[in-house]
Amino acid sequence: MKIEGGLFVGGAVFYAVIAWIYSVMSGDVIGTTVLALTGGLSVIIGFYLLATGKRIGTRPEDRADGNIEEADSDYGFFSPHSWWPLPVAIGAWLTFIGLIFATWIVVLGFVVLITSVFGWLFEYHRGDFVQ
Repeated sequence: MKIEGGLFVGGAVFYAVIAWIYSVMSGDVIGTTVLALTGGLSVIIGFYLLATGKRIGTRPEDRADGNIEEADSDYGFFSPHSWWPLPVAIGAWLTFIGLIFATWIVVLGFVVLITSVFGWLFEYHRGDFVQ
């Protein structure tokens, strides 16, 4: 994880330099703030990856002589036939579109989003999937 952390810390340095250059050349406060916050988020992610890499040690992916058999085979459970991500995306889209156009669309999008998130969360708590 040392490489990933270094990439994010390098990105943070890049965004800090770009934010300073942008601030000097344009004088725009909002763009400078956005670039500085992007650098800050990169610092947070980079610090987390470096700290986690120090805690867990070297992974097989980090070594040149590492084999694929050495890696952890359990990556978790991923539902192969779930349709719930589609309504979650539609609810998020409606919510963000509502922020632009009308409050009632935000409410509709929020209802769709919350309903679909609960549906996705409890998908396997209602029994076996029947096709």
